[in-house]
Amino acid sequence: MWRGRPRSWALGAGVGGGPRAQSALAQLRARLEGQLEAIRGAGRWKSERILTSKQGPRVSVEGRPGVILNFCANNYLGLSSHPEVIQAGLKVLEQFGAGLSSVRFICGTQSIHKALEEKIADFHQREDAILYPSCFDANAGLFEALLTPEDAVLSDELNHASIIDGIRLCKANKYRYGHLDMGDLEAKLREAQKHRLRLVATDGVFSMDGDIAPLREICQLAQKYKAVVFIDECHATGFLGPSGRGTDELLGVMDQVTIINSTLGKALGGASGGYTTGPRDLISLLRQQARPYLFSNSLPPAVVGCASKALDLLMESDAIAQSMAAKTLQFRSKMEAAGFTISGTEHPICPVMLGDARLASVMAEDMLKRGIYVIGFSYPVVPKGKARIRVQISAVHSEEDIDRCVEAFVEVGRQHGAIP
Repeated sequence: MWRGRPRSWALGAGVGGGPRAQSALAQLRARLEGQLEAIRGAGRWKSERILTSKQGPRVSVEGRPGVILNFCANNYLGLSSHPEVIQAGLKVLEQFGAGLSSVRFICGTQSIHKALEEKIADFHQREDAILYPSCFDANAGLFEALLTPEDAVLSDELNHASIIDGIRLCKANKYRYGHLDMGDLEAKLREAQKHRLRLVATDGVFSMDGDIAPLREICQLAQKYKAVVFIDECHATGFLGPSGRGTDELLGVMDQVTIINSTLGKALGGASGGYTTGPRDLISLLRQQARPYLFSNSLPPAVVGCASKALDLLMESDAIAQSMAAKTLQFRSKMEAAGFTISGTEHPICPVMLGDARLASVMAEDMLKRGIYVIGFSYPVVPKGKARIRVQISAVHSEEDIDRCVEAFVEVGRQHGAIP
């Protein structure tokens, strides 16, 4: 059928010649170039640094000599390069192959998928769990499957983009309450009483600011107004709480939070994958109706093996998770003593607030020259005027690593006038 067609036709030039299509392409290029130049001009350009090593507290960066201290990965427990985690992945890869070439309900469920879901539910002390390719997919799948136009969802205004996008996909009545503002949440819950089901949705830990949701107060309000509580635990699973179960364990409300979404791509091995855990009937509904689950390939076996071993290590001992608190305090206290403003409290996410996007970008580059890998965050990742360098402490950072990072920040900060 394609034989004899002009090449320009196959490329989309259109019937009757290509000038009009080429003109449209030229217009598109001009618009894109303008947008990209505006991003560069505002100091918000996000370059991707290339690692030539495993993820870890020390990495090799293409074009940079020597070993670089890494302070911006979500590798909270250092398990992404843990030898037992790697060996577990290799073993499963050999036994179960590279992938399933299918979605779960067609030809893509293996025994290891079911075993990991059972392990996740047991870890969170919930009835059941369902795996997704990422927690972004878990958030995209939950709200549309669960909520109807008869229902309401109440969302913290600083919730992660994946929660916001997931809520946009559903037809529920949408309420947004002020960040951590329990008075505003209560007012919105009162207003939402006319709806059948009320779901309060919040990050357990807000990844850009390192602050922790007031789950005790949220659960009290949910009980008062007969609402269901959902939390995204991506930046809490594995290391918050006495045994690393997360924000609900930390604040003593594990029996009051109904639905948890989280990730396997941060503390639990660092590869990819996400999940929902909660009531068995909800998980069954998601298997039937959650579009990211129904239309995405199964989680690769090696990822399943790595995550399963990471959970085993965590459930065997909480020693790794508990080492986080002292190291986090060390960094926060020394940076604040030097004159920096650190957002959040008592969490290994330590945003160094700078305000100006260009300053954050330039300081991050100068930190790399001193052997410290950090990244500047600016709009649209964070609000305009709230640019920062987000530092993340890992259990496998040594005290000497942390001191070296602080020293580099002080030197670069003074150079650029960020501190006296």
